[in-house]
Amino acid sequence: MKKTAATANNVLIVDDEPNVAAALKRVLNDEPYLIYIAGSAEEGMLLLRTYPVKVVISDEKMPGMHGSEFLSLVHRDFPDVIKIILTGHASVDAAIRAINEGEIYRFFTKPWNDPEIRFAIRAAVEKYDLEEENRKLLNIVRRQALNFRLLEKHYPGITKLDRDKYGNIMLQDISKDEMSQIVAQIEKEFS
Repeated sequence: MKKTAATANNVLIVDDEPNVAAALKRVLNDEPYLIYIAGSAEEGMLLLRTYPVKVVISDEKMPGMHGSEFLSLVHRDFPDVIKIILTGHASVDAAIRAINEGEIYRFFTKPWNDPEIRFAIRAAVEKYDLEEENRKLLNIVRRQALNFRLLEKHYPGITKLDRDKYGNIMLQDISKDEMSQIVAQIEKEFS
């Protein structure tokens, strides 16, 4: 299946140095990512508003807006996106600010170790996918809980289960006709 912007593992690289962005893109050439490159934080935000992105990799030292500030905005507007920061000037203050303000997944210094950053980005994409699956499952559970509350409202006691001494669920004697009528009515109300 050909990757499209909507289905791909989209990665956004934000760096004001085109050579650095191109080098990082080359490191990821063999990976199944659709890569976008932005030369500034403003351009990065525009791309994020235009395309679904799972991982953002940003340089820290950029004119106009530091990477930590940019990733803080990403966290505010796109909280599910996994964020990685690169810096050629490793400072503890920059690392702490980036982690605290933007919930940074990883912090790398330039020059980076190719296999290490490739692995970190792969792990970031997997983290995004796992968290997305968890969000979907949580929504299903919430919807089911709402459905149970609605059922209980319309049919008081229907969601209460009787158990025998072994913990097995015991059903009241209900004829097949009664069960069919209940199922048909529930399907009608919740479809």
